[in-house]
Amino acid sequence: MRIAAGCQITYDCAQPTPMLLMVNPHPSREPDLIGPAVERFDPPVPSRHYFDSFGNRCTRIVAPPGRLTISTSILVNDPGTPDVIMPAAWQRPVEGLPDEFLVYLLGSRYCDTDRLSDTAWSLFGTGVRGWPMVQAICDYVHNHITFGYEHARATRTASEAFEERRGVCRDYAHLAVTLCRCLNIPARYCTGYLGDMGTLPPYGPMDFAAWFEVYLDDRWHTFDARNNTPRIGRILMARGRDATDVAIVTTFGNCMLSGFTVFTDEVTG
Repeated sequence: MRIAAGCQITYDCAQPTPMLLMVNPHPSREPDLIGPAVERFDPPVPSRHYFDSFGNRCTRIVAPPGRLTISTSILVNDPGTPDVIMPAAWQRPVEGLPDEFLVYLLGSRYCDTDRLSDTAWSLFGTGVRGWPMVQAICDYVHNHITFGYEHARATRTASEAFEERRGVCRDYAHLAVTLCRCLNIPARYCTGYLGDMGTLPPYGPMDFAAWFEVYLDDRWHTFDARNNTPRIGRILMARGRDATDVAIVTTFGNCMLSGFTVFTDEVTG
């Protein structure tokens, strides 16, 4: 299947404002692109790219005073297969993990493991390790949090999502990631496009999606506590410890978000 995806984000800035953008597909999806990823700025501004420590493709710009619109579009070849399920995937003990994966066991800005460690062990500590434990965490988080865009809050941590029992997809991902880390399962936060392909209506407004990956059976596996069912058409944009590392736009100055739209559609014909 072919998927067209992109976004349009508009800011009003009172002064020149440096910005860091993560609006391109992750390098792992670049072989699937049909044509180049398009990145436009209105008015035009110079930009440059680099790869961060997590392997994400980032863009640096300085927004001029006034209004700036950032637009992107991609066309992707996708196999159209659902997320893989591997119930027998096993969990490697901490002492056997590769050094570079230990960072995904540690607390981070939104994944406050110190506040949820006791809870995680009391809820899941006697369960079957590996895939069954991660799925049990997803089941719990999926049922524990009530979804609603009106519940969105950029500063909510995993422990606050646990206490408040409401949020959006990033809160589901943060809580699930945190519980996994508390149980010594490396987990990393993911963001990208996830359309409604393969699901039944009614459909909500399109937005960027958050899910997570865990390291089991010596490879990374996709989990999604928000939807808690295998989905098709995921287009990864960035991975990191939590939402801090994969923010779509990070601004270094005072500016106002005045427009935000996302599209993800299957292209037929």
